[in-house]
Amino acid sequence: MRANGILMHISSLPSDYGIGTLGNEAKRFVDFLKKAGQTYWQVLPICPTGFGDSPYQSFSSYAGNPYFIDFDILRDKGLLSEAEYANIIWSESYDIVDYETLYFNRYIVLKKAFDRFDYKSDAQYGEFCRKNAFWLDDYALFMALKNKYNGASFDTWPDDIKLRKPDVLESEKVALAEPIEFEKVMQFWFFEQWFEIKNYANENGIKIIGDIPIYVSKDSADLWSDPVQFDVTEDFTPREVAGVPPDEFTADGQLWGNPLYNWKYMQKDNYSWWCRRIEHASTIYDVIRIDHFRGFDSYYCVPFTDTNAKNGVWRKGPGMKLFNAISAKLGALPIIAEDLGYLTASVHRLLKNSGFPGMKVMQFAFDPEKDSEYLPHNYNEKCVVYTGTHDNDTILGWFSTAEKEQTEFAKEYLRLNDTEGYNWGMIKSAMASKAMLCIITMQDLIALGSEGRMNTPAKLGGNWQWRIGKECINDWLACIMYKQTKIYKRLPQAESIAEDE
Repeated sequence: MRANGILMHISSLPSDYGIGTLGNEAKRFVDFLKKAGQTYWQVLPICPTGFGDSPYQSFSSYAGNPYFIDFDILRDKGLLSEAEYANIIWSESYDIVDYETLYFNRYIVLKKAFDRFDYKSDAQYGEFCRKNAFWLDDYALFMALKNKYNGASFDTWPDDIKLRKPDVLESEKVALAEPIEFEKVMQFWFFEQWFEIKNYANENGIKIIGDIPIYVSKDSADLWSDPVQFDVTEDFTPREVAGVPPDEFTADGQLWGNPLYNWKYMQKDNYSWWCRRIEHASTIYDVIRIDHFRGFDSYYCVPFTDTNAKNGVWRKGPGMKLFNAISAKLGALPIIAEDLGYLTASVHRLLKNSGFPGMKVMQFAFDPEKDSEYLPHNYNEKCVVYTGTHDNDTILGWFSTAEKEQTEFAKEYLRLNDTEGYNWGMIKSAMASKAMLCIITMQDLIALGSEGRMNTPAKLGGNWQWRIGKECINDWLACIMYKQTKIYKRLPQAESIAEDE
């Protein structure tokens, strides 16, 4: 089955309150996707943002981002008055997310709603806490302690707390009872609103593709609560950290700084940590995209004290042993493997043996001296083609910054012309390809240049901020996209059958 989808994160949705939320604008975007003949909505990780405001450096791989909680929904439940949030200046510009302002102002509003919420007698809240206790209890305590210590990384906390001395933690749970409950209530609200949107999308024929990072943050409840899963010392210091080696784009490589896994321990435990994580992701997404899939074959390790990624080494990953364990526990799951980066024959074998579709990013294709695997004529059906990802420039941004030899080759190969716009030429070529699924970034659909870029890897600050104007999500664009989706036989199956009849 051929299908199509659009990539746009929750944070980029329109709203009057500084960031996209899980309210009416999310439903309006689902309506747009349906009118446009799409089958999928892809989002970035929905977990709380951490260092650098990145959803890939989160305080938890399970929790939802409280910034996405919709105030209007809480108002309709009688937990807020509009006057308590409508007059706050959430950012200097509607076009970007101001994370600093959100950090200082949003929790003040949410705390007012919490003070009115009768969590002790709310049966649904009680059930949520019981069902999610395996991650929620540690996360809520972690965040309450983090706030107590003014946001400091947990490796700077007093040793008795950092090292989880049981009697000390029990004392802290009593002293921080209300802040802990506040963290749990925010998660309850988040997932209540998330599943409302997911159910609405599913009812309208839209499936959600969610993204899970391969690694967790060094400052996370995941590491603090279960350190045996990671290659760290007794005081939580990583022996080595994650990154990628130098390449033609970054002379120093990329030093991500995430702790690495203790794969030997995980294997002895039959990868139960990963099974729990994938099982959780499978309940909140319809399809899971696993980031940095090649790291399961072999992963790049950088000494913890290094300041760049030049001196790293490759180590062997778990390979199919991990995915066989997941499959035995959870059955076959719809997964997309982000198989980008430095690929070896063994990475290709792992992808083939896993049975997961890999990714093709068209912007990587246009070296005139090579017959790149990212050129559409080399695709097989079992892949997902992207015009670009959250880590790439937009199509028009790429055309204005890439080497002239590449852009000239792209124009010739794709038969681009100035009349229709280079963005639409590349989009049409992606949709025309044999790939089973085509994902297009919303920024490319509305013809943005580099101002629409979501993230520039290895750049600190200024990332993850892009937001779309409300007027850009409209029936005119939906009709254009519907027509192209129909031409390239990517309409939802039921809709295609109905049209044929």
